[in-house]
Amino acid sequence: MAKRIVLASQKGGVGKTTIALNLAVVFAEKGRSTILLDLDPQGAVGLALARDEAEWMGVAEYLMNKATIDEILHQTKIPSLTIVARGGLDARDVCEYEKVMQSQGLLKQLLDGLSRKADYIIIDTPSGLGMVTRATLATANYVIVPMQAEHLALRSTSQILRVIEHVREQENPDLELLGILPNMVELSKDPALNVMNTLWSGFGGVFDTIIPRAEVFAAASQIGLPIGFLGGKLSFEARRFEQLASEIDSRIEAADGGDHEQAQRELV
Repeated sequence: MAKRIVLASQKGGVGKTTIALNLAVVFAEKGRSTILLDLDPQGAVGLALARDEAEWMGVAEYLMNKATIDEILHQTKIPSLTIVARGGLDARDVCEYEKVMQSQGLLKQLLDGLSRKADYIIIDTPSGLGMVTRATLATANYVIVPMQAEHLALRSTSQILRVIEHVREQENPDLELLGILPNMVELSKDPALNVMNTLWSGFGGVFDTIIPRAEVFAAASQIGLPIGFLGGKLSFEARRFEQLASEIDSRIEAADGGDHEQAQRELV
């Protein structure tokens, strides 16, 4: 069954979709069968890839019983990566979309079906602690909390951590917090450095990998590509996602009890 990894944040603008997209690409290029699932009612993954918001059938059609799981899986040019988009959803219907996802068990049904088709499911959620995020946490295995390196985000981080702990205690005892992921970090500036020092000293589980603020993200967004797909030399920032994927693998193994086995070897 797939490892379900959800990106969740109490605050918007922290880069959840950018992280989800680039992380899914890295896992897939490492040969892991990966599904990138967009649960954001805004259709953030499709927008990040410069797709028309109604171009792909997706979660909305599945919830309305207008499409099967196989019909909403969109194959990318990476053989190991498929995308499940938000689908056709009018902005006026977002409240109904959220209610259906939370109340009828359809999200769990969808994730159970997708879990039989992949090694990893990377799940992008809307910002905030509303119904979609709560329903997703109740069915996920792991959660990553992206946090922009600025003081407002730091002050509100305890909100998402309390929600994760509540879901784990009341709804999903298998949910594991993989860590807080610093994003858009500018260590050359004192405010960001102060935030990072507070994170490192006051919060457990902060990822060693830091995603910096860089123009390459805007360049990739402008043409609708993951940063590793831009022409030219592979950027320093793209390599950060390779580092992040390795760190996530290590944390998942530790959370699962470190039960990896290997054959005895000889050194000399």
